[in-house]
This record gives sequence, C-alpha cells and structure tokens, in this order.
Amino acid sequence: MVFLICLLIGIITAFMGSLMGLGGGLILVPALLLLHEFFDAFFWATPQTIVGISLIVMIFTALSSTISYFKAGRVDYKTGLLFLTGSIPGSIFGSWLNQFFDTNAFLLYFGIITILISMLFFLKPERKEIDPGQKGVRSFDIAGKTYYYRVSIPIVFIVSLAVGAISGLFGIGGGSIMVPVLILLFGFPIHIATATSMFMIVFVSMIGASTHIALGHVAWEYVFFFIPGAWVGGKLGALVNQRLPGNTLEWVLRILLVVIGIRMIFQGLA
Repeated sequence: MVFLICLLIGIITAFMGSLMGLGGGLILVPALLLLHEFFDAFFWATPQTIVGISLIVMIFTALSSTISYFKAGRVDYKTGLLFLTGSIPGSIFGSWLNQFFDTNAFLLYFGIITILISMLFFLKPERKEIDPGQKGVRSFDIAGKTYYYRVSIPIVFIVSLAVGAISGLFGIGGGSIMVPVLILLFGFPIHIATATSMFMIVFVSMIGASTHIALGHVAWEYVFFFIPGAWVGGKLGALVNQRLPGNTLEWVLRILLVVIGIRMIFQGLA
C-alpha cells in the first residue's frame, strides 16, 4: 500500500512540477508531511527525510522533462548554466541548514515561502522593447518566432544563490522561484522559463541531494518507490506544457501555491 501511494504521489507531483517548471517539491513535501500526520505507515517522513527524498526524486523528474523540452527546442541551456554559478553553492548551504529545523517551524516557514512565491505570479512583467544589439541581450527561437530578453550577470548570481539556498532548505528544487524570476526580472516567455528551470533543477537537485545524503537524511528504502512515478509524470507534464497557453499555466500555479501555503501555515501553527 505504501508503495502504491508513493508511486501515485510521484506521478502527480512530477506531472505538476514538470508542467510548470517547479520540479514538484512544492507538492511532494506537503503531501508527505500530511501523510506523516495521519498515517502510521509514514512515521519516517520527518522534514529532513522528506527534503532528502524530494531532491532525489526531483533529479529524475527534471531529467525526464528536460529531455522532452530539449527535443522541443525550449531549453536556453546557456542562461541555465549561468544561473548554476550561484544556485549550486546556495543549495549546499540550504541543505546543511535544514537539519536545524523541527517539524512545526519547517511547516510554518514552508507555508510562508509558498505564499510569497504565489504572490510573485500575480505581478505583471513589464514588456519593454529590447534592442537586440544591447549588452546582455539574448535571443531564443521557438517555432519560427524569436524572443529577446536581457540577462544581468550580477543579478543572476545573487538571485540564483538565494534560490539554491531555499531549494536545499525546503526541498522544492528552486523552480517555483526561478520561473517567476525569469519571467519578471529578465522577460522570459513562460514556456522558455519553464523548460530552462527544469534544466537547472537537474543540477541543483543533484547537489542538494548529495549534501542530504552525506548528512544521513535519506531513507533509501522509500526513495525508490517514488522514482518510477517521477519519470513518467515528468514526461507527461512536459508534453502537456507544450499544448497549454501560458496564461493557463500561470493561473493553475497561482491557485495551487496559495492553497498549499495556507494549509502549511495552519498546520505549522497548530
């Protein structure tokens, strides 16, 4: 029974994570915390163990969906590699910091972070005309259309450092912050932002998971229950993403994050 529940959770979280470039941790982490609260079979699901499992599962979710996005030509891997300069050391720090949080504090801060992230998606990006000849301007082609956006290296490093730390601390992969950041700060179209975010999550999750493994936070006997579902869900989410309008994705994400955030805050205060 535990295997079937974990398999189902893996599929759902990977599908939603891949669909919106989140990695799935924002759904996997609260789902396991909820099961820990109500079912004795999930006694092992402490914040530290959950985050460790979440980051390992997200490696497979992100890898599965990234392969699909690469085939569709939607990953800006050059910009993605630039963001890794800060997110990798940030992920190591966040993973180390996680061990000092008890369950209630973890739930409360997780809920607050989730609500703040959801608010980012209610902000409207300013669509300014960009001169392709300006410094820092990058171009990307999708289906015969060229998109332009400006990338500032100092801002990239600072933002990616913070995103990496939050990813390692809460096991959310960083995509939930990276997607709105790419859209709002740098003017990425949502489909490119989603695909590029999943590409970055592969590496950030690897580093964060490695740190949690070194700290002994991973319950290996349960990790393998989630991986098949994560692989399948990641591919399905990437396929659906390519068929949905950008506005639809943004509204699904807003509603989902608000509901999860409120639930976690109330549970942390209980």
